[in-house]
Amino acid sequence: MGSVTTAVEALSRAQHKNLVFLQGYCRYGKDRWDTRLKIAQGAAHGLAYLHKEPNIIHRDIKTSNILLDDRFEAHLADFGLSRLLCPYDTHVTTDLVGTLGYIPPEYSQTLAATFRGDVYSFGVVLLELLTGKRPVEVCKGWNCRDLVAWVFQKKSEKREEEIFDSSIRDRDWGKQLMEVLGIACKCIDQDPRRRPSIDEVFSWLDEIEIGNT
Repeated sequence: MGSVTTAVEALSRAQHKNLVFLQGYCRYGKDRWDTRLKIAQGAAHGLAYLHKEPNIIHRDIKTSNILLDDRFEAHLADFGLSRLLCPYDTHVTTDLVGTLGYIPPEYSQTLAATFRGDVYSFGVVLLELLTGKRPVEVCKGWNCRDLVAWVFQKKSEKREEEIFDSSIRDRDWGKQLMEVLGIACKCIDQDPRRRPSIDEVFSWLDEIEIGNT
């Protein structure tokens, strides 16, 4: 905890015109899950707009490309890898790009970027919010697994409660956490045809209540 606090304090003092200013950091009680859920909902809305209005595939959805304002509203960033999908097209052919841990499994075989590929990457982001773990953990030994494989293993063993970050694990939030986990697992389905659209994802997330209201 001390090292985290020190790092946050240092970042808050780092102010420069070419740096993103750290607006805040929350580690208080149940507010931590409120904030994570709000971030997930906001990011899903932003991605749904890209997919629907300008027909853009982002191709690099990850936590570091989701910026927060002073109210913790999520804003998607970094469109350097984005591609416009022409009407009636289902994919764009492209080089294998993205960030390790977020790249959909089918991309390495087909080199075809799709909306459902973005959904997979967003599912990994949801897993990060739920677990507090990185998509690919740097570790040693035979038990080292990527986050997606680790989550599927825990589910197969009926040990879902071990998936959640201990800082947000709470009996009052058990139902909501399981709902978001279910959504995330649909997003990271290995078969892209079985993944939901981002419209479905944000609709499901919006049905999950924040706080006690």
